[in-house]
Amino acid sequence: MIYSQKILNSDLLGALVGSLCLIHCLATPLLFVAKACSTSCCSDSPIWWKAIDYFFILISFIAIVFSTKKLIKKWLVIALWSSWFLLLITILSEALGIGLFPTSFIYLPSVLIIAFHYYNIRYCKCGKEIC
Repeated sequence: MIYSQKILNSDLLGALVGSLCLIHCLATPLLFVAKACSTSCCSDSPIWWKAIDYFFILISFIAIVFSTKKLIKKWLVIALWSSWFLLLITILSEALGIGLFPTSFIYLPSVLIIAFHYYNIRYCKCGKEIC
């Protein structure tokens, strides 16, 4: 029963961090507009705002590690990790100026991570050591 609490907590953490990440991504364009209206130079976002991306990536990594430890639904393990890697590649691509994806593409992996964590909470409840 203790193991099932860890799974549930890591999924809740993952869904919460994914949701916060999505809010952060949605707020970024608003930050750019507000900054552009308030000053005529430095149209880039503040460093602390960009650092939040890496904080979300780190926390979501930890949540996915704990959520996928003993899942028997292999497709869900693959889906969570694929979504996370897609989010990482999207963030790094934007940070390095590579432009692999359009700016709005970041919403897709964020929403997928939230959805897969929610699915794990809803349908993969643990009654034993293995979920």
